[in-house]
Amino acid sequence: MIKTRLRDFLITKDDWIFAVADYFHPQGIRSTLRYVPDEYGERECNGIRYRKYDFDDAFDFMRIKRPQWVQDVHVVPENQVKQILHPPDSIPELFRKDHRIAAIVGLLQGAGIPVSHMGVTGSLLAGLQNETSDIDFVVYGSAWFDARDAVSVAKSKSSIVEDISEEMWQRIYNKRIPEISFDEFILHEQRKGNRGMLEGTYFDLLFVRDWEQINEPMMRGEDIGTAKIEATVTNADFAFDSPSVYKVDHERIDYVLSYTHTYAGQALVGEVIEAQGVVEQVGDICRLVVGTSREPKGEWIRSLTLLEEYGYI
Repeated sequence: MIKTRLRDFLITKDDWIFAVADYFHPQGIRSTLRYVPDEYGERECNGIRYRKYDFDDAFDFMRIKRPQWVQDVHVVPENQVKQILHPPDSIPELFRKDHRIAAIVGLLQGAGIPVSHMGVTGSLLAGLQNETSDIDFVVYGSAWFDARDAVSVAKSKSSIVEDISEEMWQRIYNKRIPEISFDEFILHEQRKGNRGMLEGTYFDLLFVRDWEQINEPMMRGEDIGTAKIEATVTNADFAFDSPSVYKVDHERIDYVLSYTHTYAGQALVGEVIEAQGVVEQVGDICRLVVGTSREPKGEWIRSLTLLEEYGYI
């Protein structure tokens, strides 16, 4: 069995490149298509030109080319996998060649985070970056929180990392089209502290579980309707994971999950949230799921505690 986890990439025998989208792969590698060889493609690696596929286009392509691989994600049979790309494996070469990566690595090492717990994903991992590519920087396990704190300190005390401009925040907001106002979006995002700018390049610290944190599959349940709830967050250890997981104190709902990155890290332990989404029943567990589509309408998570603190409600 191939051992892989979230944020890894895989290359198939057709040289298609997928981003791994889950920690568990019972029937094949759960992933999403990102790049396909195309002589007119705008990216190039090892003499092969590639076209980048966005989410919807990737599903359209797969429904035509590999319909048997299409589920809620793309499930790639293990016997079709030629190579796995692990985020930490790319750090040594990028450290030598890209001074921006060297700066992030140096910053996190200064916070006591071992290089073995760092990696890059996205186009940098695939070797298909261009001048507009963001830096998707991975940190594993609890070290992620130390990394986030180091980035936050660097934004206030050094010239290495800059805060994100309002213009960039507006671009991010318009790309995601969330169901909350721009002002509320900014208030939540700036508190998270895991994004910044480095010499004009946007970067994001992405959480991935350590191997020992990967326990049991998060099975999809039976949809039993929709709901809007208010509940107190009692555990947010995996609030920055994908999906984001919030354990809550509520008379009906046990967990709130978000499959959209917009609501990762949206609330802290002890805060009251308002969440609207689809209710799933999994055995004795009842969950509220936010992000049941790529651009979910009528689904959100808001920290009422945060909004009240700043006078929004």
